[in-house]
Formats: sequence, structure tokens, C-alpha cells
Amino acid sequence: MGDDHDSGPPPPESRAPWERPLADKRFRNARPDQPAAPQRPATPQRPAPQPPSPPERRSSGRTGRRDSPPTDDSVSVAELVRRVGDKKPPPAPAAPPKAAPTKSVPPRTPPPSASAPPPARPIPARPTVPPAAADWITEEHPVTSAVPRVVGDTGATRLAQSKIRRRHRAKVIGRSAVAFLAVMSLALTGVVWGYLRSVEGGFDQIAALDTESDDIIDAGGQLGDETYLIIGTDTRAGASGEIGAGTVEDAEGARADTVMLVNIPADRSRVVAVSFPRDLDVERPICQGWDNDAGKYTSETFPAASGDKLNATYALGGPKCLVKVIQKMSGLKIGHFVGMDFAGFERMVDTVGGVNVCSPGPIEDGILGTVLASGGTQMLDGRTALNYVRARHVEAEGNGDYGRITRQQKFLSALLRSALSNQVLLNPSKLNGFINAFTSDTFVENIDTKSLVTLGRSLQNVDAGAVTFLTVPTDGTNDWGNEIPRTDEIKSLFQAIIDDEPLPGEEREDTTPSSTSSTTTAPTSSTPPAATSVEAMSAYNISVDVSNASGIAGQAATIADSLAAYGFQISTVGNFSAATGLANAQASTTVVRYAAGYEAEAVTVASSIPGAVLVLAPSMGDMIEVVVGSNFAGTVVAPADPGTILAANPTSVDTSTSTALPADIASVNAGDTTCD
Repeated sequence: MGDDHDSGPPPPESRAPWERPLADKRFRNARPDQPAAPQRPATPQRPAPQPPSPPERRSSGRTGRRDSPPTDDSVSVAELVRRVGDKKPPPAPAAPPKAAPTKSVPPRTPPPSASAPPPARPIPARPTVPPAAADWITEEHPVTSAVPRVVGDTGATRLAQSKIRRRHRAKVIGRSAVAFLAVMSLALTGVVWGYLRSVEGGFDQIAALDTESDDIIDAGGQLGDETYLIIGTDTRAGASGEIGAGTVEDAEGARADTVMLVNIPADRSRVVAVSFPRDLDVERPICQGWDNDAGKYTSETFPAASGDKLNATYALGGPKCLVKVIQKMSGLKIGHFVGMDFAGFERMVDTVGGVNVCSPGPIEDGILGTVLASGGTQMLDGRTALNYVRARHVEAEGNGDYGRITRQQKFLSALLRSALSNQVLLNPSKLNGFINAFTSDTFVENIDTKSLVTLGRSLQNVDAGAVTFLTVPTDGTNDWGNEIPRTDEIKSLFQAIIDDEPLPGEEREDTTPSSTSSTTTAPTSSTPPAATSVEAMSAYNISVDVSNASGIAGQAATIADSLAAYGFQISTVGNFSAATGLANAQASTTVVRYAAGYEAEAVTVASSIPGAVLVLAPSMGDMIEVVVGSNFAGTVVAPADPGTILAANPTSVDTSTSTALPADIASVNAGDTTCD
């Protein structure tokens, strides 16, 4: 059969796809920003000659390989099958270039010739590409040269890299520490909060205080002071009876076996603790009944009475009645109350590991037996310490009650020194046990953990020598065995505490240690306060002391009788103890002396005595004193009607004390470690 096709080679357009020449590789290898090099049109009659290989380029610091010289335009079927994955069709053959005019040819570029191939364009070096990926390299996906480098290399020197690593480690450690501290703080806050809540729940709160009482002297002057009334009860019920305190048949109910008033001034410069004998003769006010076993008040009411013992006052009226008696006697504003029984005392001593005390000799009690077999310094456990502070029938001490008070003060001094030496405060086990024993065996008012911690911090810098224990002075016993209080000296003692004056036995660094006795000084005057207006009171509610400073015998008794006729309550009548000093300043004038807060009482008394003037005397406490001068004419008139507005205009301020601090006030300094 004859062949219908021409015998010559067909034009490129009529060839089958696998017979068409592919684009020159130099076109694919050219950079996108340069035009493709012109190609020589394919000549059907003869194959195109091989173009010369491009010259090798010098390395400019980039890595790559030299391009292979262009190969023949013809591609085998196997090569075409290998490139089937290329979705982009190969580029069409370039059109034959037109002959350029000879005049426009640049002098350095020879004119293209139809018989010779154009000069080869230099091909830039490119990185090595695997054969399988070479088919995807086109103008849309160019390959750029890059210098290989180590992963994580910043290009910095070793020293700089070391500093960077150290800063990174420090930053990581710092962040971890902050996170750890935040977690621990949160956890500790929860633990502390839970502990404080559990401690607060252990306090047995009881009503006892009267912070608005009229018996408080100079309440403004006591602003910032902390005053605690601490009592130890001798109940025989419950755990106290089990440890040897006695039985209910021996003594029913509970009495205030230990009564101590602790005052801490606002500047926290000292601590003063004043003890009251349990048999002190007192005037009991109207009191509500108290059930010590149940720890609550009853519906029974007891009338006021005189000649009652201090511990019996607590037995009938409980904490409220006792606070009223002590507050009237001292004039201090009692802001905190703490009560504890025998069992609680013993448990607290045991939890701190005992207390070292020094006894001058052995202690034999007529009821408790041998308390200490020998003298000297020795460690007391809870049971022995309880008998040590309770024993009051020690023949060697003479006055049993005062000997017992002295031992109590020495024991508390030793306990305080132990606490200040951080044997308890810095021992978590002892401190936790002490707090738990304190909360579980006490009944309090206005006491919480926060206030105790705050008070403890404020007393951290108080030296033991600035802690003084005193005992109110008494003058023997009466027919009922009650200790007779020396009322004037007791008033002077507490006035010195209120005014922050030196006290017997005190050793503060900022004050000169006071002597064991004080002498009476003459009144000194200063600028009086501004006048105020007050309402007159009923004469039946005012107690008055009358003192004679006129030099005329019998004047005090005369004026006292006249005042009593108008309803005034006459307390004492006598000669003024500071008559010599007063005679130099005001001997010719009758004065009415009073303390701040008692202006109404003072002006009511002065309204009955023509010519009398007011003198502000902080040492007077709750009493009003009339000091009769030589100008008194013997006339006493009816006082102003209650409710009448009167001017309280003191002419001077008397800063002296009418009664000296006694030389025989018993004192114990907490810093004294002598054993005698």
C-alpha cells in the first residue's frame, strides 16, 4: 500500500507531542528578573548544533552547583514519561529573531548571524536540586541560594551565647520561684486563716466589761492604753477538782483566788501589774447573779453591800461585778477580761515545758503539804507550779496572802523572761500548745488572736526591767478577817499609773528608777483649761472629802455638817495633808479640787460655798475635795437646783498628789533574778 504522507520531515506543528522538541533548559534556569535568552529556531532539514558550554563562574560565597551544558532538544519517550507529573505544558518554541539593522548594533555586541548561534548568557549558580524536584522549578517557583547554618545559631560569639543562656536560665528560675512562692503563699494563707479561725472558736466569750462607766478617771488621758483584768478562779468542779484543788463540798461555787490588773501605756514603754488580795475589804455594788459552773448569769440580783471580800464579790456577781469593783477602786478603763481555772493554769505550764523559779528556801504548806523540798533555782512542772502559786498557809512567810501574791508575781516574772528569751515564742510546738491551752481553758471578753498578736509585737522591745508587779497597800485586817485598804494611797498609786509617773521598783531606761518612797510636794499651777458649761447634779449623788487648810481648828467639821444638811455625802473630814504647800499659794481661799470628768460634781459643791474657786487636780480620781481656806465665813447655802447650767471655770491646775506613794508598797521587778 502506498504512503499518503510526504516523504520529507513534517513541520513542528504537525508532529506528535512526544516528537516535539522541549524548551531549552537555559530558559528554565534563567532568573525571573531577566529575559530569556533567544533561541535558534529549529531547522527541519538539519539538527541544531550544540551551543558552547557557558564559562564557569567564580564562587561568590554562595553554595550551589554549576549548570550542566544544554543538551539536545530532542527528548526520548522514556524521558517524557518520567515528566508526566508536570501539569504545566512545556513552553512553545521561540519565534525566529528578526535581522537587526547594522546601524543599531552596539559596538561591543556582534550582530546576530543566521549561520551562528547567539552567544550564551551566563547562567547564575543555583543550589543542588534533586532530580524529582527539578521538574517543578519554574519562573513561578524560583530557587534562591542560601547559606546553610546550624539550627539555633544566632550568629553571636561564644561569650555572647553564654550570657544569653545564663539570662535565659535566670529568667526561667525567677519565673519558677515567683510561681512557687505564689502557690505557697496561697496555701499558707489558707492554713493560717483556718488555724486562726479554729483558735478564735476556742475562746469562751463572756460579758464582763463596762467601758462607759462613770468610775473611769480621765478617759481621754487613757486613750491608747491597754488594760487587762486577769483572774484565777478556785473552782473545785470538773477538771480542777480532779487535779487536787479540792471538792465541791469543801467550797461550793468559784471565787477570784487571784486578781491582777495589768496596764500597758499607749507608748508601750512599760508594763505594770497590780495584784489585789483575795480578802480585800470592798464595797459591792448591785450585782446580777452568776452561775460559774454554767458560765452564765442568772435572774437573781444581789443588793449593794459594804464589808464584803473581793473574792466573794466574784462568787456572787461573777465577772461583771468584779470589774465594777476594780474599776471604781482604780479609775482605770478596763478594756479586756481574762479568766482561768486551776486546770488551765497547769496545762499551760506543762505545754511550755515548765518554768524555772528561784525560792529562798523550802515551802511547806499547812494544807497542801510539801510544795518545794529545798530552796534554790529549780524547774517547776504544771502540778508543782500550781501548788507554788496557791499555797497560802506557809508559816515561814507570816502573812499568807501577801506571801502567796509575791510568789505569783515571781512566777509570772520567770514565765515572762522565758517568753522574752524566745524559748516559747520561737518554738512552734510550745507556742501552739500554749495557745491551745489558753483558748480551751479561759473565758474572756474582747480578746482575740489578732489583738494578742498585735500586743505581743508591740511589746517585743520592752525590757524585763520595765515590767513591774505591785500590790495594793492595806492596813491589817478587821473583825471579819478582811484586809483593810489604804484608800488614799491606792488612789495615788493608780493616778501615778494613769499619768505614767515613775513607780516603786521600776527600772525603765528612759526614767530614773524611783525610790521606794515619795515625798509630798506643794501644788504647782499651770494654765487652766477653757471654761465649759455643765448641768448641776443632785447633792445626794456627790461624795465629798473636807480638809482644813485655814489654820483655824474645827473649820472642816463645821463646813462638813452644813454640806451634809443639804444632802451631800461626806466621806472623810480632816486636815489637808499638803497644807504647807497650799498655804503659800491659796491659804486665803477655799477651793474645790476635782479631776477631769467630774466638772458637774465640782460646780455643784462650789455653788454651796460662797467664795470657793475650782482647782483641777488629776490626782483626785472620782472624789471631790473641799479645802477650807481662811476666807471661809462659816456660811453654806443650798446648792444649785439639778439641771441648772453652771460654768466650770478652774482657776488653776494642781499637778501635785495629796497623798504620797507609801514606802511599803510591795513590788517585784521582772528583770530581778536574785534569789532571796
